Amino acid sequence: MIRQISVFVENQPGSMMKVTTVLTEAHINIRAISTFDTPEFGIMRLVVDEPARAKESLTQNGFVTRVSDVMGVELKDEKGNLNEMLKILADGQINVNYIYSFVIRAGKAPVMVFHTDDFEKAEQVLTDADVKLVEEEEL
Repeated sequence: MIRQISVFVENQPGSMMKVTTVLTEAHINIRAISTFDTPEFGIMRLVVDEPARAKESLTQNGFVTRVSDVMGVELKDEKGNLNEMLKILADGQINVNYIYSFVIRAGKAPVMVFHTDDFEKAEQVLTDADVKLVEEEEL
């Protein structure tokens, strides 16, 4: 399992940079990022090297944050691999709420990060299909 931090930010110039500044000043390494916006606010989802410290630093600087679990799977950079993983989950009747990827892993394969309502079942069907799950310490 991987811990992800979600940060709520206003939709205005520099708001995301304020988040990354706090993390930079706290010496937190951002390993993956995804953003989502609505007319009023945005949500930044980040995988960082120290999620508890990131949450503490951001909260102390006035940001609303939430830490949650996500799953990571290692996929080779080949056509159809993402589709195959999603097929395995769909065949297992597992819903994917959202998904994003990151590739900066010092010579290692890219990782797809996703959130689901049933982590235990997702882990089982992916393991049964020989899909490599990635733990936080492997990032």
